[in-house]
Amino acid sequence: MRWKYFVGFLIILGAIGYLVWGGLGKNLVYFITPSEYKANEGKYAGKRIRLGGLVKPGSVRYDPNTLELRFVITDGLAEVPVFHRGTPPALFKENQGVVVEGKFEGETFYGDNLLVKHSETYQAPKEGYTPEDVRRLIEEAK
Repeated sequence: MRWKYFVGFLIILGAIGYLVWGGLGKNLVYFITPSEYKANEGKYAGKRIRLGGLVKPGSVRYDPNTLELRFVITDGLAEVPVFHRGTPPALFKENQGVVVEGKFEGETFYGDNLLVKHSETYQAPKEGYTPEDVRRLIEEAK
């Protein structure tokens, strides 16, 4: 009788292991930088990844009619051209940290999810600031 319970336990354990490891392997999305990609392009070909870095100043091209956004992402060592279709987030700008999720097709990265890094700190206006001072500080932060 114990033998049956042991075999049943192994079957259940194997099924759970298959679901966990099989599901994780298909849903993992790796994060890389442009220089990591350039160092081993073949490793990432056709795989879904997250590419992170800074938006290169002067590289942003956005067409509001077709919603096509093109820019170059850099980590200071290497650069990768990016194509994204859709409205960019409000915080998207040049020299801003960005993570794009998608795939490489040739030398261009085609992203379908664009994430923009923003400041994690909040500083309340100091006492005595007028609404005009606060608006000016907000505009300078952008």
